[in-house]
Amino acid sequence: MDKAVTAKAISEQAFPINYRTLSIHVDNKLSASNKKAVDPSDPIREITAHTLENDQVFHHYSTHPELGLEHVAVARKSKDGKNVISPPPTQYWKKVLNYVFGGFNFLMWIAFIVTILSYKPLNGTPPNFILGVAILLLFVIILSSTFYAVVDWNASRVMKSIKNLIAEEAVVIRDGKQQTVPAANLVVGDLVMISMGDRVPADLRLVETSSDVKFDRSLLTGESDAVPGAIHSTSLNPLETRNLGLSGTFVVQGTCTGVVFAIGDRTIMGRLVAMSGETKFKMTTIQKELWFFTKIVSGYALTLFAISIIVWAAWLRKNFPGFETASGAIINSLGCLTAFVPQGLPICVALSLTIIAKRMAKHNVLVKNLATIETLGCMSVLCSDKTGTLTVGKMSVESIAFLDRSFRDIESAFANAPGSASFKSLLEVARLCNGASFIGTDDSTPIDQRTMKGDATDTAILHFSESVSNGRIDVAKMVASHEKIFEIPFNSKNKWMLTIIREHRGGGDKMELGEPFMLVKGAPDVLFHACSTALNVDGSVVPFDGAAYQRISAIQSEWSSEGQRVLALCRRSLDGVQVDFNHTSPNDVEEMMYSQLRNLTLVGLVGIRDPPRSDVRAAIQVIRGAGCRVFMVTGDHKLTGVAIAKQVGIVTSDYIDTLNDMRSSAHAFVDAPPQAIKPDDDSLDRAIALTGDDIASFKQDDWNMVIGNYTEVVFARTTPEQKLRLVEEIKLRGDNIVAVIGDGVNDAPALKASDIGVAMGSGSDVAKEAAAMILLDNKFSSIPVSIELGRLVFDNLKKVALYVMPFAAVFTNVFLGMQLPLSSYLQVCFSITNDVVMSIALMFEQPEMDLMQRKPRNARINRLTDWKFFFQIYLFIGLMMWPCAMSMWFLYMHTQGLKFHDVILVYDKWTDGYKGFTIDQLTHFVGVGQCVYYVTIVFMQYGGLLAARNRRVSIIHSNPLWGPRRNYAVPLGMIATALIVVVNLYGPGLQRVFGTTPIPGMFWGLPFTFALGILCVDETRKLVVRTYPTSIVAKMAW
Repeated sequence: MDKAVTAKAISEQAFPINYRTLSIHVDNKLSASNKKAVDPSDPIREITAHTLENDQVFHHYSTHPELGLEHVAVARKSKDGKNVISPPPTQYWKKVLNYVFGGFNFLMWIAFIVTILSYKPLNGTPPNFILGVAILLLFVIILSSTFYAVVDWNASRVMKSIKNLIAEEAVVIRDGKQQTVPAANLVVGDLVMISMGDRVPADLRLVETSSDVKFDRSLLTGESDAVPGAIHSTSLNPLETRNLGLSGTFVVQGTCTGVVFAIGDRTIMGRLVAMSGETKFKMTTIQKELWFFTKIVSGYALTLFAISIIVWAAWLRKNFPGFETASGAIINSLGCLTAFVPQGLPICVALSLTIIAKRMAKHNVLVKNLATIETLGCMSVLCSDKTGTLTVGKMSVESIAFLDRSFRDIESAFANAPGSASFKSLLEVARLCNGASFIGTDDSTPIDQRTMKGDATDTAILHFSESVSNGRIDVAKMVASHEKIFEIPFNSKNKWMLTIIREHRGGGDKMELGEPFMLVKGAPDVLFHACSTALNVDGSVVPFDGAAYQRISAIQSEWSSEGQRVLALCRRSLDGVQVDFNHTSPNDVEEMMYSQLRNLTLVGLVGIRDPPRSDVRAAIQVIRGAGCRVFMVTGDHKLTGVAIAKQVGIVTSDYIDTLNDMRSSAHAFVDAPPQAIKPDDDSLDRAIALTGDDIASFKQDDWNMVIGNYTEVVFARTTPEQKLRLVEEIKLRGDNIVAVIGDGVNDAPALKASDIGVAMGSGSDVAKEAAAMILLDNKFSSIPVSIELGRLVFDNLKKVALYVMPFAAVFTNVFLGMQLPLSSYLQVCFSITNDVVMSIALMFEQPEMDLMQRKPRNARINRLTDWKFFFQIYLFIGLMMWPCAMSMWFLYMHTQGLKFHDVILVYDKWTDGYKGFTIDQLTHFVGVGQCVYYVTIVFMQYGGLLAARNRRVSIIHSNPLWGPRRNYAVPLGMIATALIVVVNLYGPGLQRVFGTTPIPGMFWGLPFTFALGILCVDETRKLVVRTYPTSIVAKMAW
């Protein structure tokens, strides 16, 4: 059962209405024990909280509708446990199997098995040599398996520690006071308040909701549509009824209050996790690349191994019967399995992820899956929200305006208010039509010390309205004397908030209720059309005609062009509207308020300043220098968006196109393939600013033009649906990898749809759930760091793969009829010790100087391995290394009196008396020659390693010993591999078992000249690539 727990899994008879398929974080199967014993779904069937009436809820859970729980009750109920869901059990046996047989280990197991077969029952000789090779292979398997396990554990530990930095909190009412507590400390009976963007912290029975409250239950039901909330039961099925807020879901609209009826493992989410099995593994981009590479290399190695055995069986065994025994053929052919297997690559991948985990932790970046960081390295388009992402998200009211006058010095304006009525009306709308509130402090606390809950815009206006209170305008008295009857919270679609209030006049028995008023606060270009009158600074009301509209629009444009967010504050009387707020359903009232959103009086404008983050401009400059386009996607006014875009460097062009400019002058890409729809590398930057209304009118040609022609784009006044469509349209063109960064509920759909979503740590829970990466300290500068690390991972893995892909000497034995120039033991030892030790040094490489100047990698075309990669290995480096190593073999044989034609095409003539030598002498010659060959390839790899460190940059600018590219792991790796050589050649036990032996002194020095030659030739190649970037050499460069 994939990603689902169906109705059958719980019970087909439990509920009168079958409920939807459930999708949760863990993809699972019911365990056998769950099927046999107690059905774990029984507690879900027994939930009755949704069937209780509201007054029964408070009695049943021993709480109070206004005071909540007392601290004594909280302390008592805390003994029932924490509000934490236990993770599903880990199936360690599967992990162990993956450690032991995963990666290239399965090829090592094949090599081990055939080696054992050649020892017994084939009785190969020498037996000690064969048994020693088998033990070495087994040791390698154990060592690599242990390494995988340790690295996996270490990476998990690092990520768990950084996850703890994300604090989950809940707003509760205890002892009659609203306070914020850790979500883990919630108890049954707590009265919890949640609003748009919050994660539901426990299972709640809703007792109070706004008319527009909606929940995202996709985590549980897989439904993309938001589910409305209610205070009355709508279904007997607790998973279908709308009066429950389920743990782990999100509030995407509105506000509500609920009583906790289940916590931790006793929540519905906890029950479903308990019914779950293991998490289903899904490969990321880099993991797919490595699996593709593993299949190619493994197939290549197995094919060559089979060819070697078949050639021996079909030809050599018959034509040259004394040349090689069956066990000898198997042992010699092992070189194919070991030589063509880059055993160091999986180790380097694991090590790389560990290194990246630690570097990301230092930058306070949480990556839910470490392998996804490489995807960010491929990013070609970054779509960024504005408020709270590019800007600080700490807003303050900077300007206010009435129809006939605007004020920049707000404090002075209120102190010398020429008309208190107009200023009072402005504050009335600002304070009473507001979604923010104070938490846990009384009115006597200074405003700057009071804690506020709400979005940045509302908190800024709340702070403004409280801070300007003076003798003539008492805001606290205003709040106390007004009753809030109804409210429609702000949402990204409406772009306004509406509140219905009524004033209480007098007191006691003489209290009178004033007429209801509608207060509206929102986007000016939306609300202006609903206004019929406007307020002057002296309190007079005048018609909102064309002249008035032009005057107030000029103020809006002036403020917006300075980067201020401008809001219109409006009001109207509902005295003549026939509606009974006490007995009419919230949905009916909401529909009526929509119809009454007309004939408003424009009270005034407020301008809110939200300055850009200090690190954004430099970060965007680096991102754009890396070949990535940055698009701003905001719900704010176009002029505000453009102003901020210019301040942070998203827009640098002097002229900004409009929709009409684009349609009249931009290239239309008629009949062009999707991958070709992108700006030319040599074209000048072009900028365009579009609105949500423009996007609504887009046809496919329009999408082609904006995505294919423009490098600087601002999308303003966009809805969540338009943000989602924007991401999808960009992904369809130009082979783009799209990243989205945002912090709000309205960003969540786009974050999910992108190739990699990035959320700010201070953002909404919905955004953080949808994102693949979270910037815990809200630093935008972490984005270019992450891009660089993503590119570095791929770059270093490519270097490792290039370095550890060697060549097999076994074919000289099979096809050239000569003795094996490198024994199976030395071949295995070289591949799994010398190569691995040296290749690990490459994982500690710092970024090349041009890494962030390269174009983003096209993940759909540019693979880890391609024809350029294999050309570099086998037709460039390989054509230098193999002849050099063989020449050292022939040179040694020549010093012993055996010329070239005496050792090649010999086959079964290599026996006692050949060329006057005894078999013991010939065997000694072969043993020394194999050690000469081994020493040669080890020290030649010094040049290979230094060449592989850079793809284009010269070693002169990347010295491993000093400078910005220093990497002390390189000389340490060289020393370590030299020590391994010494141990192999001079170790008495190894000499006795594997026939290794010391070599003449001249053969220790000559390989270093080969290494220098390889490095110099590769340096020449890089020089040509840098000097002639369009040459055929450059086009063939890896």
